[in-house]
Amino acid sequence: MPTRARGLTHVELDAWRSFLRAHAQVTRVLDAELAEECDLPLGSYEVLLHLNESADRRLRMTDLADRVVLSRSGLTRLVDRLERDGLIRRESCPSDARGTNAVLTDEGYQRLRAAAPVHLRGVREHLLDLLGEDEIAVLATAFGRIAGPLPGAGAECGPT
Repeated sequence: MPTRARGLTHVELDAWRSFLRAHAQVTRVLDAELAEECDLPLGSYEVLLHLNESADRRLRMTDLADRVVLSRSGLTRLVDRLERDGLIRRESCPSDARGTNAVLTDEGYQRLRAAAPVHLRGVREHLLDLLGEDEIAVLATAFGRIAGPLPGAGAECGPT
């Protein structure tokens, strides 16, 4: 028999709702800024960034799906668009004939570099500049504990 879920206190419920609202608000604004200024939505930027941070600027599609906040079908549709736009290409995985790699193209790298200042400005303006250093450290620790280690942790938010 399942145990009954414990209710949330007012503070816990406020923390949960504030987290959801903040995430939605910041990602919505970042997406709009990147789309307007760079014609590159936030999800596309994230895919290009993960590829750029990976060895040889390539990742297996399954590994890429684990790193982005998209469903596998959503990632496939996004990769289709990025490939059609010449920003990435798909290649067979040499170690597994059934696997496919997504590879960042030179054009994709240039688009990522052009969009990085807009993304970094937005992260600072809509999140980091609203908090003190101690608050940022607390959030990094708390969210890090919740999410677990990030692939490529410690990397910059822009292209290298």
